[in-house]
Amino acid sequence: MKRKKKAIVQKHYLGCVVACVAFVLNTTYSNSLKLFKNGKTRAERKGFYCRETVKVLNSLNKYCRYKYIKNSMKKNIYKDKTIIFVGRSKKYPSGHYLCRYNNLWMDPWINFPKNKNIKKAEASFRKRLPGKPIYGIFFLVNK
Repeated sequence: MKRKKKAIVQKHYLGCVVACVAFVLNTTYSNSLKLFKNGKTRAERKGFYCRETVKVLNSLNKYCRYKYIKNSMKKNIYKDKTIIFVGRSKKYPSGHYLCRYNNLWMDPWINFPKNKNIKKAEASFRKRLPGKPIYGIFFLVNK
């Protein structure tokens, strides 16, 4: 059985993928944020795209690619370390990133939208995705 990892909370309104990358890399949110160009500003105002997330991970020899998730691909999202972008919705107006681990989804802001104050954000694990998976970041080699 795998050792249980601690979920990583996002510290900015649009920093969910930063927390997912930190989780995959076994580092802190702050260290992960430094890997992204204009990280703090982007995490506060714009968010991040899959393309730039893949670029960050590939630069660290964590080879991956992103793909639009078609129905025929849905079974592939359940591999550990897969990062999923859940599409924009009423619940998630900007969308949301989660990371697969140990048959659960690591959610870096699990108490959103019940609590919209980022300072009170909590991270934990959930059994199901909270929306429709749109894009997936898939690792080519699991290290």
